[in-house]
Amino acid sequence: MAALRIALANQKGGTGKTTLAVNLAAGLHRRGATVLLDADPQGSAGHWARVGSESGDLPPVRRLGEGAVDAAIRDAARAQRHVLVDCPPHLQSGVLQQVMQAVDVVLVPVQPSPLDLWASVDMAEAVRTAQRRNRPLRAYLVVNQLDRRNALSGAMQQALAEFGLPALANGLTRRAAFRSAALEGGSVYALGSRGAAAVADVEAIIKEVLSS
Repeated sequence: MAALRIALANQKGGTGKTTLAVNLAAGLHRRGATVLLDADPQGSAGHWARVGSESGDLPPVRRLGEGAVDAAIRDAARAQRHVLVDCPPHLQSGVLQQVMQAVDVVLVPVQPSPLDLWASVDMAEAVRTAQRRNRPLRAYLVVNQLDRRNALSGAMQQALAEFGLPALANGLTRRAAFRSAALEGGSVYALGSRGAAAVADVEAIIKEVLSS
């Protein structure tokens, strides 16, 4: 069975892209061999994994440079069941378009406010450009930092509808467990009971993506 290749992308900072990438990678790793390719020049995913070192529960994290991106993703897919790519946080990088032309799914994390969503509008156009060359590419918004005490505002619902990309029914709730996992260099799965609710968030996203 061909590997599932997933890109995490948004040109706007502070959307939780790396948090989503690392925890999805950890969850998918429990289902089969997984690698996380870090194409972000800041190298946040790699730093996260190095904090945990040998004691961490994360799959391998490898740097993905600017050269031969498509070939690097194909090579990773030959030995893995899941390949995730934490993309650069800017549209001007040719790496982002190269990644989106080489993956099956792109997930675009967004904050639950219309202003944050509208700041990501160029990302939707970048996805549509990639889909003209990679027609099977599926793309979804993933709402991050949700407050479960409050439903999404009407303005946010309308902004999501106007964005032009479908949103997953599941997202990440604002939880201390995600910060704790980063500080400890592992995923929310490694936190035991402290991370149970956060794991449920991640699992819901994984199951929705795998069934889409």
